[in-house]
Amino acid sequence: MAADDIVPDSKDWTWVVERPCPECGFEAGAVAGDMLGAQILRAVEPWPEVLRRPDARERTSPGVWSDLEYGAHVRDVCQVFDGRLRLMLEHDDPPFDDWDQDAAAIAGKYAEQSPLAVAAQIGPNADALATRFDTVPDEAWSRTGRRSNGSTFTVLTLGQYCLHDMVHHLHDVGARPSDG
Repeated sequence: MAADDIVPDSKDWTWVVERPCPECGFEAGAVAGDMLGAQILRAVEPWPEVLRRPDARERTSPGVWSDLEYGAHVRDVCQVFDGRLRLMLEHDDPPFDDWDQDAAAIAGKYAEQSPLAVAAQIGPNADALATRFDTVPDEAWSRTGRRSNGSTFTVLTLGQYCLHDMVHHLHDVGARPSDG
């Protein structure tokens, strides 16, 4: 493995909707559905500042993404989860397309993107996702969808899982969600 290779994350993080994350401290399962939209928007507020850091392109630890790569991932997480949420609201128990985040980072050339462009793209993607969560009807929070590995989510747990991912990556880059 070359010094700049990323170590793929093969952990199944679905447990984060059941208990607090020991790494970032976030308790996703405590977030109510009607708070997801606002929490998603708070979780992306620090990214423009993070991506203005002079070392945003640098991988500061072996095998770990740079701030830029984490930012591009968060941008894409918003899109992927917005698509999954839409599927869950429009179809009964839809399967989700597989999404390999490490393959997406390579194919999308995350490390070569402009930090300022990524910063400008995160907000609109998060806005779309937050708006979709804000408009979930009360009776739809228990609708389900599933990953190819068999993990099943409700609309609520999908939102909690997604929010944890966003908050956790702020932790990864030494930032925190806004107190907004």
